[in-house]
Amino acid sequence: MQAGGTTVEGYGRGITGAARYSVAPMMDWTDTHCRVFHRILTRRALLYTEMVTTGAVIHGPRARLLAHHASEHPVALQLGGSDPADLAEAARIAEGFGYDEVNLNCGCPSDRVQNGRFGACLMREPELVGRCVAALKAATRLPVTVKCRIGVDDQDPRLALEALVAAVVAAGVDGVIVHARKAWLQGLSPKENRDVPPLDYGLVHALKRGHPELFVAINGGIADNAAAASQLAAVDGVMVGRAAYHTPEMLLDVDARFFGGQRPVPDAAAAVALYMPYMAGRLETGVRLHDMTRHLLGLFTGLPGARAWRRHLATEAVKPGAGLDVVRDALAKVDLRAEPVERAA
Repeated sequence: MQAGGTTVEGYGRGITGAARYSVAPMMDWTDTHCRVFHRILTRRALLYTEMVTTGAVIHGPRARLLAHHASEHPVALQLGGSDPADLAEAARIAEGFGYDEVNLNCGCPSDRVQNGRFGACLMREPELVGRCVAALKAATRLPVTVKCRIGVDDQDPRLALEALVAAVVAAGVDGVIVHARKAWLQGLSPKENRDVPPLDYGLVHALKRGHPELFVAINGGIADNAAAASQLAAVDGVMVGRAAYHTPEMLLDVDARFFGGQRPVPDAAAAVALYMPYMAGRLETGVRLHDMTRHLLGLFTGLPGARAWRRHLATEAVKPGAGLDVVRDALAKVDLRAEPVERAA
């Protein structure tokens, strides 16, 4: 497995130890620029791409869609699709691009995803998901995982989740990541589906007890590293989403707290300094500064000047020709010597 870390006993067939703590795939957020910055904050966590559809991988500009920086590893590609043959072809292509894992999206509730017969609506078709996983496993040597909900609409979550897991286990899946909420395919927006349906962590814990041999990670509503650590008493891995994006400094503590390593950089300012050469290189290829700095807006929460940092980046980085001086000027507005009012746990 390329740069994917070491396989850990109890982490499924081929699942890397990095899966103990992962940053969720988030549409429009976890692009390659985001992942490069997150990798500066944590050298050990598993990072996920945004969801990419099989059609885009097979027929679209795959070099642009699948390209990633060498520093991102271990990094998993999340695929959206429901045709086993197309998923198999996409997985072969992904392996050629050097990804460390292929993940099948069975959790996204958006209308566009439903219209394509993939995402959360696949919770209703566990046998089809099983065929998809079998096709993926036959097509690639990479670990194959599934990210799902506990059910959709009026399904009984206990029955729906168990049916899906039974189907993918029979197909040889290497692990499942469960967002511990239902998805309501009608009546709630994708944003509301991340907050409104109640969390049921106990159901995911019970899933792990019922499948001790299966790697099970939990996702949904995990606001800080203390909450993440508490979950690991019951499951194998924890996936953090919006909290990691909006308060990225929480990732600075991941390597020490979850992997027994050391903090890779002392603080957020040092992380920004290490990100600067990457930004400089991308600027030379025509990438806009804002495309990279938008992932930095959550830094310095609680420090004097954090609001000025965000405001300066938001207003200046979008301007044509904006360069690294914008980042330096924004950084100068933060009082880095002050103690933050509140730190992420």
